[in-house]
Amino acid sequence: MADPFRTRDVVPDFDRHVADYAARSAVTRARLPMHPDIAYGPSPAERLDLFLPPPHLATGAVHMFIHGGYWRMFAKEDFSFVAETVTRAGAIAVIVDYALMPSVRMATLVAQIRQARDWIAAHIGAYGGDASRLTISGHSAGAQLGALLLDASAPAGSVAGAVLISGIYDLAPLKHSFLRDLIDLTDEEIRAFSPLARTYTAGADIRLLVGELETAPFHQQMNAFGSHLAIAADSRVCQRTLAGTDHMSVMADLGTPGTDAAGHLVDCLMAGPRVPADG
Repeated sequence: MADPFRTRDVVPDFDRHVADYAARSAVTRARLPMHPDIAYGPSPAERLDLFLPPPHLATGAVHMFIHGGYWRMFAKEDFSFVAETVTRAGAIAVIVDYALMPSVRMATLVAQIRQARDWIAAHIGAYGGDASRLTISGHSAGAQLGALLLDASAPAGSVAGAVLISGIYDLAPLKHSFLRDLIDLTDEEIRAFSPLARTYTAGADIRLLVGELETAPFHQQMNAFGSHLAIAADSRVCQRTLAGTDHMSVMADLGTPGTDAAGHLVDCLMAGPRVPADG
């Protein structure tokens, strides 16, 4: 029986998608004005790429993308193509790298993503961005890391909106998946880093997306997290199942202007500055 979390088992053209991500990203890096490999921290993995919109389209909005890969594969260079949607909408695209498990534990990844957010808050103004208009997106494991930027521990006003795609918001089922022998999540990590176990407060515009053709656990995870947000926070939460897409094609669509996934990203970019709950 196929493991519903093992994407290669359930998406027949997995390798084609991976190659397509890389090829499209190479084109984006050659085409768009960018600042590559900016250090947001001291470790070699703590790097980000900035892609700038055409000056006549620039709005000051900033968007940070967090890649997936079950915390153990891929790099920012594989996902440069997301900047096509972001920059066409007039925003600065920030594509973030982080260290990979199992060489580090999940606490390191979570800290790095927060550090990248803090770098944006401190430095994006030098590139024409408005840190109060920061939105984020993440796919799969990247959606889990992104969700942890939205909880009650986040600085007030730090994120205006989020598009979380095919996310894993309860890590417990992974103990019984193929990942058990690859990253060996501990019970402590599951408790500490499952977004479903976190408290959320008011403010962000949150869009939860999943592909229609994804396996049941991804639909269940989205629905559970959406219900949790509706109860736990006065946030604007939108849940959508995107027709005809699977775990890989929905990611490809995020960087393809005119698709449903890209449309949700553009709508998120239009969110105004986040207003802290206390006014």
